[in-house]
Amino acid sequence: MLKKFQLTDGKLAEIAEGDAQFFVYINPDDKEKAYLTGELCIDSHTLNSSLDPEELGRVEFEANHLAVIIKRPKKYNVNDNFIFRVSSAGLFLFQDKLVLVISDESLTWEARIFSRMHSVRDIFLRIIFYCVVHFEEHLRVIRKISEELEHAINEAISNKDLLHMFKLSKSLVYYLDAINSNSKVIERLKMNSLKLTFDQEVQEFLDDLTIESSQCYQQADSYLEVLSGMTDAWASIVNNNLNIRLKRLTVVSICIMTPTLVVSLFSMNVTLPLPHDGSTHSFWIVSGMAAVSVLVLLLVGLYKKL
Repeated sequence: MLKKFQLTDGKLAEIAEGDAQFFVYINPDDKEKAYLTGELCIDSHTLNSSLDPEELGRVEFEANHLAVIIKRPKKYNVNDNFIFRVSSAGLFLFQDKLVLVISDESLTWEARIFSRMHSVRDIFLRIIFYCVVHFEEHLRVIRKISEELEHAINEAISNKDLLHMFKLSKSLVYYLDAINSNSKVIERLKMNSLKLTFDQEVQEFLDDLTIESSQCYQQADSYLEVLSGMTDAWASIVNNNLNIRLKRLTVVSICIMTPTLVVSLFSMNVTLPLPHDGSTHSFWIVSGMAAVSVLVLLLVGLYKKL
């Protein structure tokens, strides 16, 4: 699907006909891919990389355009089940137009970031900036979800909540790789600012982007460390609680076995130092010995805090 935009009063306005400056291809079909590779001379491998979520970010200098693969957070779906995934986007900057190739429509052009723009180069830089900010927004969501899971686990530890925490940690690993990849793309653009004829204002903007991306990476890394620490702590708590319960069950088993042993000894078909004339004293003596054995074991368990 193709959407066309034009810069109007510093903002993007979608148009159906006319001279457009910004073209957005959302999951392009074969016909659109043929146009991009044939008419615009976009490399087919780079075009496919724009739709590949496993592709790393990179910068390529072509004969008539600049090609950039940038990473962005994928729109979260309920079916993702606490897994925050990453997708790719391809930016192809020409002299008079900009082409964006994405796999799904998740960018909001009405955001405050996309304002006070005067050229396709400004749109190009703002999209990269938006991807960095979008990661920060998802990190805030992950933090809120982790806090809710932490509260639920403190109430009662369940396997489901712990599994959700593991999935959030896995998502943060994906985010760290993607944010680091974006940082390298920004660094590459800064290094080639003279080649790309970037003026002082653009270089300052790239410096701000570098700082923003670095802070985003540190934030994701901090969240991952916290989640990993909490997960390890809860795993230790679960193991400790299991050991305590096993110790208590062992004491109960011994308390049950000891009177059985005492009664079994006096039930053998041997001569015992107890009267055999039908008196009930023997029964009570054996029962008392069994009860005393249980009491002794309980006192020992309380003394040892078992």
